[in-house]
Amino acid sequence: MENIEIEGTPKTPTIKFNPGEGHLTIQGRSIPENSIEFYKPLVDALEAYGASPKEKTNVNIVLEYFNTSSSKCILDVFKKLEKINADSSGVTINWHYEEDDEDMLEAGEDYQAIINIPFKMIEIEE
Repeated sequence: MENIEIEGTPKTPTIKFNPGEGHLTIQGRSIPENSIEFYKPLVDALEAYGASPKEKTNVNIVLEYFNTSSSKCILDVFKKLEKINADSSGVTINWHYEEDDEDMLEAGEDYQAIINIPFKMIEIEE
């Protein structure tokens, strides 16, 4: 399986998915013109990765901001990870948020309440 590397822009996050090591990072701002189209390669790759995941899968979410359509796509990513986690692999989601960004902390807590995967809330000091 190939790595996915999508370079971030002012409107889209950097995405780095290394299936060989079981690492996924989504970092930056997520306000793409078409969220579904932007996240589709990652969702498809996670579907394929689910057939033979690593023993441990580490996910780092380091978003400054995301819009409503991105939130749905991020949930789709988490649902793929939830299936991988339920099938065997130990998936951990590290949700990074800036120390005074209550909205991003709350967003992480909302996902944590919906998805059955261990979340670690990691505060970033400014």
